[in-house]
Amino acid sequence: MSKTFSQAESGIDQTADAIKQGANDAIGKLQNGVDELSRAAPAALSRAAAQVEDLTQRTMERARQAGTQVREQANRAGDVAVGYIKDEPMKAVLIAAAAGAIAAGIFAWLTRSSDSRR
Repeated sequence: MSKTFSQAESGIDQTADAIKQGANDAIGKLQNGVDELSRAAPAALSRAAAQVEDLTQRTMERARQAGTQVREQANRAGDVAVGYIKDEPMKAVLIAAAAGAIAAGIFAWLTRSSDSRR
């Protein structure tokens, strides 16, 4: 019986050793993964920061271009309006007066409507 007990004890020791070895292997793999991640993280963050900076620069350039286009269109519209006023001064005055009258009417209607609600 002591031989059987000794064999069982030997089997338990082997199993315990195998479990320890498996745990050590798993810990080693985990440590390697953590080390690899700690080496890769700064590079990934650096790439992300560079991409954000690039996107910011492109967005700012597009905003500048859009501002320039709006300015140019406003200048052209102003030139067209000035040309129209020079060519048709009486018509331009009548159009301006009509637009002013419409704006005043809308303003009066809005203020009257808000007064009647109170």
